[in-house]
Amino acid sequence: MNVMNLPARVSGIGVVLCLACVVAGIAGSSLLGKPAPLVAGVLAGLYLMFAIRVADQWEKVAVLRLGRYIGLRGPGWFHIIPVVDTLSRFVDQRVRVASVTAESTLTRDTVPVNVNAIIFWMVWDPEKCILEVQNFEDAISLAAQTALRESIGRHELSQMVAEREMLGHELQRILDAKTNSWGITVQSVEIRDVQIPAGLEDAMSRQAQAERERQARIILGTAETEISEKFSQAALTYQDNPVALHLRAMNMLYEAIKEKGSMVIVPSSAVETMGLGGLLGTASVGAKTS
Repeated sequence: MNVMNLPARVSGIGVVLCLACVVAGIAGSSLLGKPAPLVAGVLAGLYLMFAIRVADQWEKVAVLRLGRYIGLRGPGWFHIIPVVDTLSRFVDQRVRVASVTAESTLTRDTVPVNVNAIIFWMVWDPEKCILEVQNFEDAISLAAQTALRESIGRHELSQMVAEREMLGHELQRILDAKTNSWGITVQSVEIRDVQIPAGLEDAMSRQAQAERERQARIILGTAETEISEKFSQAALTYQDNPVALHLRAMNMLYEAIKEKGSMVIVPSSAVETMGLGGLLGTASVGAKTS
């Protein structure tokens, strides 16, 4: 346990009371013409200055009397017996943030990564935190770093990159189970960054690009297959229905020549077979007149 330096947390109330006692002692010595009131005032002032302490709203502190724990004090002002009583460090019960880094740690698929994480934690039982852990802040930091390295070793790189939230929940569960006995709870863990070697990052980028090209070729091949199937179905329909084929040809020809200045080359066999001669002549005259 770290025993705090007493003058470091001398309260403002204690200082005011000390000055008031000294002033009263000076006044008493002046009236009586004896030094006894001044000595008594100084002694009383020093006692009050070190006996009256103040803890902030979010703080707790343990009091040890002759080395034995007698209870927690705070928030607000409280009284101790100087020399006989000592105080532990003041414990902040607000939510605190700690940054943890795991450098060059191997994943399950033997990839070295650097991982940065943020831990949100708070003290829920100051008595356990003070009496059972020598330095709970260092304990939290080291436990978090160890748990982070163990978790990295259990996961592959793809999981760490794509499932950061899952990794954070796992770390939070591991740390909370370990720190609850210390009076500390870990509220959440957030994976801030996962860094991989530059060479591996470039290789992964090329792999992703190749995968996208493969998917594009598969989609194009699937489209070609579907188109060929539709053409096969249309051919069967036109085979048994020449009128439909004739109307389709006329529609295609109309779509081709409806724009001014367009030229359409039609095989002579198609003209003779489907009777397109009259249609071509009509379309040509219509284009000139327009």
